Amino acid sequence: MKAKILVYALPVLILTTIHVAEAQQPTKIPRIGYLSGTSSSFSSARVDALRQGLNELGYFEGKNIVIEYRFADGKPDRLPALAKELVGLKLDVVVATTTASVLAVKKASATIPIVVVSSADPIASGLVASLARPGGNITGLTILAPELSGKRLELLKEVLPKVTRVGVLRNPANPAQEPIWKEIQAGAQELRLRLQFLEVQSSNDLDSAFEAALRERAQALITTPEPLINAHVKRIVDFAAKNRMPAMYAGPEAVDAGGLMSYAPNYADHYRRAGSYVVKILKGAKPPDIPVEQPMKIEFVINLKAAKQIGLTIPPNVLARADKVIR
Repeated sequence: MKAKILVYALPVLILTTIHVAEAQQPTKIPRIGYLSGTSSSFSSARVDALRQGLNELGYFEGKNIVIEYRFADGKPDRLPALAKELVGLKLDVVVATTTASVLAVKKASATIPIVVVSSADPIASGLVASLARPGGNITGLTILAPELSGKRLELLKEVLPKVTRVGVLRNPANPAQEPIWKEIQAGAQELRLRLQFLEVQSSNDLDSAFEAALRERAQALITTPEPLINAHVKRIVDFAAKNRMPAMYAGPEAVDAGGLMSYAPNYADHYRRAGSYVVKILKGAKPPDIPVEQPMKIEFVINLKAAKQIGLTIPPNVLARADKVIR
């Protein structure tokens, strides 16, 4: 009788052991890559916004996701090696901040899902086939950089009606910026402005670009949304302030650092929304099925402290249109 009880109990014991073993199997934690051409200090607020977007959807770094960060510190030649390093970590998705970052990851892997956060023009750059149907392994958000660049020049002219010569800080080694340069040139022609392209391909070029601006008597300055320039935005802001040169920037970080004006997407909102793209992919969605989004918020920011420092009065009609005023 006891033998029969043991026979019946054995299958139950085996099943119980199997269930316990299955319950003890570790859950796979999603791994996310983050590749930026700028520095970690410049990217701090944007990274926080990305984390916020992930948190809102139940994903928390260090708990149920891992994020691997890589920053090129304004040195675009470092991007390919950093991208290759990230791809080697067997990630589930990579967040690439700009066109150059995306191209580096794409070259390292043709299959890993990529979420681009601030592509200047993803169609012209060949990242996606269209905004509605991206195709390939890339989706994300665009910052409409060419269109906004023309508007920046227009606002600068409204603030400085008598300006005739504007210096444009740009990186000629970044082919993704070409649509931006064309838009600026078209805007300058319409506004009857003479442009002086100040070329910066590394941090070593900044001083010579500043010297050229002074030598050619640039009356104002405008920057393009370029990782190299973003990485050294404080140096640019300090130069403009020291030489009492009004400047329009391509991101609010410059105004926060003491710059005069910026006209740009709300990058915090942009990066927060990028978090939802990451979550969609982690839950099984494919990049070609997720449309690329355009900015929902464009903000005009004016720093009156900076204006006072260089002896500039902002026209009331322009000031009234600002989304944010730093006093």
